[in-house]
Amino acid sequence: MKNRSTHIVILFAMAVVLVLVAVAGHAGRREFWLTPPKSETEDFMVPPPPFTEGIFPCSECHADMTPDPRRRELTEEHTDIELKNHAEHERWCLDCHDRRNRDKLRLVSGERIEFTQSYRLCGQCHGDKYRDWRMGIHGKRTGKWNGRKEYLLCAHCHNPHNPRFKPIPPKAPPERAENIQ
Repeated sequence: MKNRSTHIVILFAMAVVLVLVAVAGHAGRREFWLTPPKSETEDFMVPPPPFTEGIFPCSECHADMTPDPRRRELTEEHTDIELKNHAEHERWCLDCHDRRNRDKLRLVSGERIEFTQSYRLCGQCHGDKYRDWRMGIHGKRTGKWNGRKEYLLCAHCHNPHNPRFKPIPPKAPPERAENIQ
């Protein structure tokens, strides 16, 4: 029995060594580690943002408008947009949308980004969710297990102006097999 235990320990140790050698040989290769892009500015593969029909590019309507940065109730356009459950008393449109170029989003640093990089904007406040999204724990991604993946943007699942999921009414429990006629 002792001889068999020794063989198991030796085989386990050899397996560990082989894994360590494989890892060392692939160190730094992204396809081995299955990690997202290496930097904050390297793009993820994402589908187009889920814009409402006819709303983008924003510059079609906003190009000749003088931006009004005052927090106020919108009465002419975008009246269907309500900031709810998203710091509505502290936020305003221009906290996220760029004041001068409405076809861009604006980070806290002032950097303008494309809507396809909106995950960077959301990640400024929701760092834990952003970290989890990058690693594939939060949100949805599709693709090859050992290759490039396509990540859904935050806005594919969450309304950026009212991000909390609506309550889902509970369903009745399933019928027991013996009660089904």
